Amino acid sequence: MIFIAGPCVIESDTILSETCGFLKELSEKYNLEFYFKSSYDKANRSSVKSFRGPGLSKGLDYLQKVKRDFNVKILTDVHLPQDMKPAAEVVDIIQIPAFLCRQTDILQAAAETSVSVNVKKGQFMAPWDMKNVVEKLKFFGCNNIMLTERGASFGYNNLVVDFRSFPIMKEFDVKTIFDATHSVQLPGGQGNVSGGQRQFVPYLAKAAAACGVDGFFMEIHPDPDKALCDGPNMINFETAENLIKEIISIRNCCGYN
Repeated sequence: MIFIAGPCVIESDTILSETCGFLKELSEKYNLEFYFKSSYDKANRSSVKSFRGPGLSKGLDYLQKVKRDFNVKILTDVHLPQDMKPAAEVVDIIQIPAFLCRQTDILQAAAETSVSVNVKKGQFMAPWDMKNVVEKLKFFGCNNIMLTERGASFGYNNLVVDFRSFPIMKEFDVKTIFDATHSVQLPGGQGNVSGGQRQFVPYLAKAAAACGVDGFFMEIHPDPDKALCDGPNMINFETAENLIKEIISIRNCCGYN
């Protein structure tokens, strides 16, 4: 099972190391295909005052250090075509943010690197329309593709997961991932920042496990209430391990392992 996890954004070397150490042990304990995730820049913030991260150069240095120290694979968001090549020198998977999933220049730049590409399905996109995204990536030379469900906009400041999206997107011959933490986000729900309902993460994740997804994306932090970005929808270490155990049990019962 693919397991993409880490703090939303790079806050400090201490938080990266503490989180990656825990997640590597967790992935080895439960035999997971682990990718450590953290963002060097979060360009889509509610407010100009919101914390975005250390930026490309310093952020990639942080991620390179984590990769070297813990011998893990890395995933990070990339928002600009010109950032693709330097990011690809460090990361194993480039992630296309949801709001950029239709941008051809972004997809082309990602596809022309040598790394895998994970595309977050836009909150405004039907699952069947992601076929066009896959075709763009393949046209530009990328065949190692993941599509991640993170909920669809349902009125103001709310997201709802359509579980039909997993079998629909699997038909495109790609890996399907469920973003269990962003799916409980309340975009802009606190006025100048997004809110979230982390208490519902386990319910949605377990439902996705029963749907046979290939993996899970979770933002995990030592102390989510003190996180500088997306704290209300992130989960802590204890919740993460308990949830992984339940997900594996469901996958086993359904015959997916």
